[in-house]
Amino acid sequence: MKYIEGGVCAAQGFTASGIHCGIRKNRDKRDLALIVSQKRAAAAAVYTQNLVKGAPLLVTKENLADGYASAIICNSGNANTCNANGVEIAREMCALTAARLGVSAADIIVASTGVIGQHLDISPIAAGMDALAAGLSRNVVPAAEAILTTDTKMKSVAVEFDLGGKTSRLGGIAKGSGMIHPNMATMLVFLTTDAAISPAMLQKALSSDVKTSFNRVSVDGDTSTNDMCCILANGMAGNAEIAAEGADYEAFCAALNAVTTALCRQIARDGEGATKLIECSLTGAKTQAAADSVSKAVICSSLVKAAMFGADANWGRVLCAIGYSGADVDVHKVDVAFRSAAGRVAVCKNGAGVPFSEAEAKKVLLEEEVTIEVDLNDGDCASLAWGCDLTYDYVKINGDYRT
Repeated sequence: MKYIEGGVCAAQGFTASGIHCGIRKNRDKRDLALIVSQKRAAAAAVYTQNLVKGAPLLVTKENLADGYASAIICNSGNANTCNANGVEIAREMCALTAARLGVSAADIIVASTGVIGQHLDISPIAAGMDALAAGLSRNVVPAAEAILTTDTKMKSVAVEFDLGGKTSRLGGIAKGSGMIHPNMATMLVFLTTDAAISPAMLQKALSSDVKTSFNRVSVDGDTSTNDMCCILANGMAGNAEIAAEGADYEAFCAALNAVTTALCRQIARDGEGATKLIECSLTGAKTQAAADSVSKAVICSSLVKAAMFGADANWGRVLCAIGYSGADVDVHKVDVAFRSAAGRVAVCKNGAGVPFSEAEAKKVLLEEEVTIEVDLNDGDCASLAWGCDLTYDYVKINGDYRT
């Protein structure tokens, strides 16, 4: 398996487009994206666990009931959530897309992101459909940019891998900068692959994967109303369809996880106001549940995040987070260290502090990517979780987000 360029356009038979249609006031910001499969594709999705769900999620869930889709339409600048006519607008977006592409409206995945509780006018979307369709190409950038809101950079990744003797590709794009928390936390992720895999196995692979990828990301502790991750698989790689577990299914899952994990890191690194990516590398847990609980608690802690912003090796905050994680942990066995490109410094052994150089620790924590190593020394289970630091800019961004 190797990483390649192209994102959702890397796999055979997929094209994408992105334009400014007028939903957003800033004409320099694209606000409408389209991803199209040349062939009707197997499809799967996972959704936010927030009880308040955006209308596009409800419509997408209906459309994916048969396990197939042909295209994805997504707007930014307006979440189409908590609107009386939200479902009607989402269905109209599907109908407009389907009519332009010559496919069924039931084969469209629809997504929206942006401000909650504001009416979404269908007019600019309808007016922009011709230009959107005309712009379809193998260039992923316009679509990747069109789904962004407070993000500062596009998020895209793809891999190439062998599947039953055939070369297959899997790629994705994502948006996510705020309202990111481990509870199906992505904001929006769109994945495409030319692998042949049944809808049931595709759903199984995606549902399993999010447990070790998007459910381990946190920026601010808020779970959005519009979080969704979906995948299209059009089978154009020519491999024998994956219809059961086995070597090909495992290879597919490995490729899927390589893409989703990379997107997790990009999302966390681009957290609102963030200056650095924080990874918690947790080892030595008695159970997988304990490992996940502890790693998430560490990267979710506001005090740990603030310490990382200040490059302060305040390891006591890490122990504090472990203590309230809810996991069965013997705190007298816990080891903690901080690691980055600048080196590694051990700060805690068997639940107690050890002598270390504050200057060296500062140097380690000033890097843009920092790993918090936690060893519970109590088992064989491990977990990775990703977050970011908490900065002054996070409050500035969210203080006037709507206005």
